[in-house]
Amino acid sequence: MNLTEKTLSRKTLFNGNIINVHIDDAKLPNGKTVSREVVTHSGGVCIAPLTDNDELLFVRQFRYPYGEVLLELPAGKLTPGENPLECGKRELREETGAVAENFVSLGKLYPSPGFCDEIIFLYYATQLTFGEISPDEDEFLENEQIPFEFAVQMVLENKINDAKTQIAVLKLAEIKRRGLL
Repeated sequence: MNLTEKTLSRKTLFNGNIINVHIDDAKLPNGKTVSREVVTHSGGVCIAPLTDNDELLFVRQFRYPYGEVLLELPAGKLTPGENPLECGKRELREETGAVAENFVSLGKLYPSPGFCDEIIFLYYATQLTFGEISPDEDEFLENEQIPFEFAVQMVLENKINDAKTQIAVLKLAEIKRRGLL
């Protein structure tokens, strides 16, 4: 069965610094036409930095849409056309002061595929050395190192609510369980 929808027309509603919004008319596989509201985003990267002491580096950051401080792995927004790994290296250094010798892909995720085209690329990083943090001028962060197994438990107990962080921690836990790390 063909599941593909065909875009018939597009109307831009908003162009911003972080997102753009458009509404499309799309033709369904059965021939009917529907409207699709779409948010476009350049994507992001999330890094799970693992220390030699088996601790993950986290940042605490106020997230305006939720009105609360979240515990997250270091992450950042891609600029259009930017290499995800290079973005991840930059964000890790800026947010934690860490530089890693080894990066391994944990894949990618689609955080909200019902309305948004954002893709987040996931990596874990090892063999860390540390320098000074240099967050963006509008970023206010606190760094925290959490033992890996405790971080996994925090995800399972809903003490870490950020989706990209949950996925990266649990993927890394499975890789470690399989002895692949």
